[in-house]
Amino acid sequence: MVGRSAGILMFRRKERLEVLLVHPGGPFFVRKDLGAWSIPKGEYDDSEDPLTAARREFAEETGQAVEGDFLPLTAIKQKGGKEVLAWAVEGDIDAAKVSSNTFELEWPPRTGKMQKFPEIDRAEWFDLDTARTKINERQVSLLDEVEALFGNNQPGRI
Repeated sequence: MVGRSAGILMFRRKERLEVLLVHPGGPFFVRKDLGAWSIPKGEYDDSEDPLTAARREFAEETGQAVEGDFLPLTAIKQKGGKEVLAWAVEGDIDAAKVSSNTFELEWPPRTGKMQKFPEIDRAEWFDLDTARTKINERQVSLLDEVEALFGNNQPGRI
């Protein structure tokens, strides 16, 4: 069965609209940049409300709770078929203070050694043009939708 994820696309208004993206942790993404970033998101099952899951995942991946008026965005499908539900919310967290949960992985492979890695190794605010080059290609439509809803250079308007 293909999984489902829920996530939060946080945005803020500076001189231009900016979005918060996270970079996956672990050894497979160390040298990857363009196309590797994502919104904070994670899997959920039928027992959990998707927005509740999205808020939980945001807190787990950033170490910070998210509050605000959550606007549902159009669902997307990742390359592997996973459906991602996302909500946009205006906010402003300090990306330098992000603290992620961890996961264990046998590393190096076939050594029997288990190592802990952060689920995300960093977060950053990007203007929309830069974000489009950084984010997973299947998530670009989330950026497009936020831009259509909130504009790209209209501070103070919601």
